Amino acid sequence: MSALSDAPARSKGRPLRPVPMLIFGSRWLQLPLYVGLIIAQGVYVVLFLKELWHLFAHAFDFSEQQIMLAVLGLIDVVMISNLLVMVIVGGYETFVSRLNLRGHPDEPEWLSHVNASVLKIKLAMAIIGISSIHLLRTFIEAGALSSGKGTYTETGVMWQTIIHCVFILSAIGIAIVDRLSNDSIEGAKQQVGH
Repeated sequence: MSALSDAPARSKGRPLRPVPMLIFGSRWLQLPLYVGLIIAQGVYVVLFLKELWHLFAHAFDFSEQQIMLAVLGLIDVVMISNLLVMVIVGGYETFVSRLNLRGHPDEPEWLSHVNASVLKIKLAMAIIGISSIHLLRTFIEAGALSSGKGTYTETGVMWQTIIHCVFILSAIGIAIVDRLSNDSIEGAKQQVGH
């Protein structure tokens, strides 16, 4: 029994050769990228507060449609911030180093089973959510198309809809490919087990 418990300890203590150590250590070059995303999230917090103040200052002046557009703008900022958190936390945990949050009361539920595949699907879903908010804002403002006072054209609305549909199809494609690859891995494990 002690021989089995000593084997992992020896493999952890064995130093890497120089080239593998350089390649493995290169993952830390991503650290400034994640720090930059944290700074970008700080900018989004400032933008959120600015938009919230703008909404509060004009609460009695705005029409219902203007309030709805302002709230959708706030939701958009929050969803982009959520996307940033997923990329920062999930990307760091997956590609750089473990965060060792097991048992921490604030550990995100999704982090316990995050890997590159899960992160990819979660990011695709977040992008679809953000695109949905933009499309909803466009549809609300599209009522002004007939008056000529709107900021969107019929062609612009059409292209936004097409792009949103492409995002959805891409996410479905990613999910199908992920499912097929997981099924093939499970099939291979079952064949090895027999």
